[in-house]
Amino acid sequence: MINELLLNEFDEEVKKTRAMLERVPIKPDFKPHAKSAPLGKLAPHVAELAGFGLTILTMPELDFANMQRTPVPFESPHQLVKAFEEGAAKVRAALKNTPDSAWTEPWNLSFGGKPIFSGSRFLAYRQMFLNHLVHHRAQLGVYLRLNDVPLPSTYGPSADDRMGF
Repeated sequence: MINELLLNEFDEEVKKTRAMLERVPIKPDFKPHAKSAPLGKLAPHVAELAGFGLTILTMPELDFANMQRTPVPFESPHQLVKAFEEGAAKVRAALKNTPDSAWTEPWNLSFGGKPIFSGSRFLAYRQMFLNHLVHHRAQLGVYLRLNDVPLPSTYGPSADDRMGF
């Protein structure tokens, strides 16, 4: 089953994201560049992305213009991890229960009816959710490095976490 193949990958990405969120400094206004989002927006965005994964797995489409959401606040690393883990648990349950036939169903993302993404649920899950999570987690790693916060290892050792090497 496809979901069984994806569960291990999902669990690993959750573990890596949790490790990054645990280290977020309380510097909500920090941003490495004028065009960058402040840490107080990026870290909560990473924490709330699981909700987007749940939408992809359980709904046929999403129009951001019609979306009602309460942004995750930026209070502490503990609070960000808690929000992330709550969302990740829901995604994991939905992923576990997604039948193979659902992966080829069409899935659409739009804003005010204007298309952003159109493809299979599988591509939406991988590109719009999982790759999106990895992308923003990597950005978060840059923010941590610039604040002299030791980085956890992700796909191998980091300069701060040598994993026994």
